[in-house]
Amino acid sequence: MTEKKISVIILNWNGAAMMRRFLPSVVEHSAEAEVIVADNGSTDDSLEMLKEEFPTIRVIPFEKNYGFAEGYNKALEKIETPYALLLNDDVEVTRDWLVPLLTFMESHPKVAACQPKLLSEKQRDHFEYAGACGGFLDYLGYPYCRGRMMEVVEKDEGQYDTPCAIFWGSGAALMVRTAIYKEVGGLDRRFFAHMEEIDFCWRLRSRGHEIYCIPQSTVYHVGGGTLSKSNPKKTFLNFRNNLLMLHKNMPTGQLTFVLLARYFLDHLAACKMLLSGQRNDALAVIRARYEFNHIRHEYDNIREENLRKTVTEHIPELRNSSLLFAFYFRHKHRFSDWV
Repeated sequence: MTEKKISVIILNWNGAAMMRRFLPSVVEHSAEAEVIVADNGSTDDSLEMLKEEFPTIRVIPFEKNYGFAEGYNKALEKIETPYALLLNDDVEVTRDWLVPLLTFMESHPKVAACQPKLLSEKQRDHFEYAGACGGFLDYLGYPYCRGRMMEVVEKDEGQYDTPCAIFWGSGAALMVRTAIYKEVGGLDRRFFAHMEEIDFCWRLRSRGHEIYCIPQSTVYHVGGGTLSKSNPKKTFLNFRNNLLMLHKNMPTGQLTFVLLARYFLDHLAACKMLLSGQRNDALAVIRARYEFNHIRHEYDNIREENLRKTVTEHIPELRNSSLLFAFYFRHKHRFSDWV
């Protein structure tokens, strides 16, 4: 029997319904991997369902909900395969989806992580918002993707079907070299959820590793399976964690200006939410900024370590211009219009 090189790890929290729907495709199309479910202290019937309906699946049970970041960290502590693939429980995979990812990683030793093409499970000819065909970051720390600029998601017409170096890979389906994941410290557990994969990928890129999107591998992602888009908790985590990510990773000469700009832009975003009737989301932005100001210095040692270990000063996928300006003033609504 050939030893498996990949562990596909699905982090679950009260997702029995999602797993019933999507786990069969993972089991069917992942012959190259050991499929593992790491359970984040579920209180539904997830564990019973897995035991009865998927008895061959390895289950790693946790006593409580550690969140997305620490849940994966704890799961990866228990695996020894050369590669780990972090997979959301709301992802439908396709036939031979792992083959292009593994082939590319095996032949490109400088690549530490990669993602497949993410299409929408609901609108299957369009990219999925959270990852699309690979992620990038603008000068002010705003993420965008090949196939998604702001809220505009493109139709997949093969326009991004070439492998491409990216700044960050989506946590919905992210393949990593297990040893490097552990070496750089994995996902930041204090983020709990949201932005943790971008922060992780920033560490990889700054330390000389490469990240790619391999669109010859395709998966379909529901998205928003845990929190809806206009959820105040999600808003809080996105804004707070984005600021923490900048503080942890951005070069000193750029950081002062960016944080000043973000002070005004974040408050502008909160005002827009308030005028749109999203009062709780607006308050979440203010809370996020308040918490960032109170805990940012807890990350000073981590920031020093990240800057000390930086070997790549210029990262091409970290754009030296503004997404907001390009989108709203130059009307660049497609990734291909802005490159």
